[in-house]
Amino acid sequence: MAVLSRRRRAFALAGVAALALAAAACGDSGSDTGSTSADKPECAPYAQYKVDKKKTVSIYATIRDAEADKLTSSWKQFEECTNIKIEYEGSGEFETQIKVRADGGQPPDIAVFPQPGLLASFATKGQLKELPAPVKANLDKNWSKDWAKYATVNGKVYGVPLGANVKSLVWYSPQLFKEKGYKVPTTWDEMIKLSDDIAATGIKAWCAGIESGDATGWPATDWIEDIVLRDQGPDVYDQWVNHTIPFNDPRIVSAAERTASILKNPKYVGNPKTIVTTSFQEGGLPVKDKKCGLHRQANFYSNQWAKGTNVAEDGDVFAFYFPAVDPAKGKPVLVAGEFVSAFSDREEVVKVQTYLASAEWANSKAKLGDWISANKNLDVSLVTGSIDKLSVKILQDPATVARFDGSDLMPAAVGSKSFWTGMTDWINGTKDTKATLDYIESTWPK
Repeated sequence: MAVLSRRRRAFALAGVAALALAAAACGDSGSDTGSTSADKPECAPYAQYKVDKKKTVSIYATIRDAEADKLTSSWKQFEECTNIKIEYEGSGEFETQIKVRADGGQPPDIAVFPQPGLLASFATKGQLKELPAPVKANLDKNWSKDWAKYATVNGKVYGVPLGANVKSLVWYSPQLFKEKGYKVPTTWDEMIKLSDDIAATGIKAWCAGIESGDATGWPATDWIEDIVLRDQGPDVYDQWVNHTIPFNDPRIVSAAERTASILKNPKYVGNPKTIVTTSFQEGGLPVKDKKCGLHRQANFYSNQWAKGTNVAEDGDVFAFYFPAVDPAKGKPVLVAGEFVSAFSDREEVVKVQTYLASAEWANSKAKLGDWISANKNLDVSLVTGSIDKLSVKILQDPATVARFDGSDLMPAAVGSKSFWTGMTDWINGTKDTKATLDYIESTWPK
């Protein structure tokens, strides 16, 4: 569940300031025609995006605070070279407000959707524009079919991926591994053997936390999704997410029981009930202190470590790929991310959307740090941070079979309600596995 994306808030206008500086530097007289900055050598890569008269394109998203500052900085040169000003607004009320604005006839030119299901609801109502040819060309060139399909509704494509998260990671302490002689596991069986070895020393083999305010339970949904993908494979995963098979299908019960063998195993986690009261943010912190061996969480968990923590293969903490149960089924990876969709097909809007779908923009954004993309042509050498580099390599691995966060694809009544509460009750011991999945199935919209 892409909770972090849903909770980021900011109103960033760095691009406006950049445009003002560019105008001053070029001696702009205030006319509608382009300034001479667009003729500078550094503007050559942006020639295809230039418009003759000054235009403004609005973008609305969930990305806020420092992340919003980096986002607006990523298109600064684009603004200076194209005569297109981008007005960006980040909001923590995106899911509610985008509907209000669109239904009220005042949508943004471009929206960055953190959930494909939400995007689909607007496409179904005819409010979004199908991808124009140049945007579609960049989508086909830069992303795998797995990613392209998440913004496809009734055979038409309405969005292109922006950022990405890799959720199939397990955090650990390289120092603990070195001291105890542990090896990073590459298979499921090796990981379980490692878990047993860690537990035998008297510390928790696994630690977790699913408390997250109104969204309590979402980290547990990621566990279920990741293991359905591993235990049953991508085809069954797709059928489950699309409700072609019921939520309580025996194969999903089997995957949930495999999850329970770790997440509800007292030998590994101590009292499972403490997971419910431990916050997502604090869930993996014992790893650094060597009080816990393993913590399954996405690449964005790197933001939770204390300042000064060395996140590296030989540092204080690092992560490895969450191994497949059956390697013959490929390299399953649970992912999440945002999608750029347009409510307008004006020339300048198409040019902005085309640029955001390019490898050039992805590389510009990557240089600013703390960000990854599934763009196949992203230059990995530009990605900063060990975990981000690892994540991009996983995304670009030809063997990777990526599937989007299931709860973000399911109806809201399930994906951001009953799935969360059901998992919370399950870990708390209020309901067993079958009763939990039966309950979630009963909430699926008819």
